[in-house]
Amino acid sequence: MFPERRMRRIRRRAIQPLVRETRITKEDLIAPLFIDENAREPIPIASMPGQFRYPIQSVGTIAQRLRDVGIRAVILFGIPEIKDAEASGAYAEEGVIQQAVRAIRAVVPDMVIITDLCACEYTDHGHCGIILKEGSETEPDNDASLELMQKIAISQAMSGADIVAPSCMLDGMVTSIRDALDRAGFYEVSIMSYSTKFASALYGPFRDAADSGSFSGDRTTYQMDVANKKEAFLESELDATEGADFLMVKPGGWFLDIVRDITELGLPLVVYQVSGEYAMIRAAAQNGWLDEKKTVIESLICIKRAGASLIITYFAEDVCRWLDEV
Repeated sequence: MFPERRMRRIRRRAIQPLVRETRITKEDLIAPLFIDENAREPIPIASMPGQFRYPIQSVGTIAQRLRDVGIRAVILFGIPEIKDAEASGAYAEEGVIQQAVRAIRAVVPDMVIITDLCACEYTDHGHCGIILKEGSETEPDNDASLELMQKIAISQAMSGADIVAPSCMLDGMVTSIRDALDRAGFYEVSIMSYSTKFASALYGPFRDAADSGSFSGDRTTYQMDVANKKEAFLESELDATEGADFLMVKPGGWFLDIVRDITELGLPLVVYQVSGEYAMIRAAAQNGWLDEKKTVIESLICIKRAGASLIITYFAEDVCRWLDEV
């Protein structure tokens, strides 16, 4: 008895592209950039082969290169010359990110510029806000840190950022930042909230890249437990209620069940394919264990199939070039 329905008919090579349900396009991709105020030339990131910390003076050229291959948006992370307990470099008028935003805007005026809004790269203690002075654990003082985030957001908006992306996982951060931006007249600046950010083991290479590893304690009291699915949804639901324009799940590939759930909230959903995901794929490819191009494209298709609107990935430039080869 032969099957009445033969699914293999639509898997013929000539037909497959016609019925493909999920596609990656250049418009889906956001490229992260690390800007180092101390650098005079690109500095290779050892744990992220192919990635660099860029000096401020070259960031416009790098942004133009990305725009030329089809990338329309970048997210910026800064490494300041001096760190202190108050993260003053994060909101300085001539801070590393403020200078980088202006440099990119001067060279690539139509690039969408997203600024990571946090304190961990700028504090001498490595945490994401103002530290509590009392208590047995080192962790940010939530409300004092919200005031800091307001100052950073306004400074980044003044420099020309299109979108600010708070990644500090503070309670009430979206309401606080939205209020500050609106009071300062920056009604058009969007908020891309790291609304569901897990305390993941996959951030190690990023902390090397951004020089943001905490020196005391860890971030498990404000980033999310990887085991909690209901809490993950609630975190994004709260940020949506507070007025976020974009939501985010971070990391990406290991949390696609969470991505699928959060699409129900109806806002554009960004998924961050993080440094550890990048490093694993790249290392395996360099050792000949995986086909890098096929593995990367498959990973991004799976993220998009789960419901992502946009994907932050360190492979963004590579993917754009691969798409041109098709």
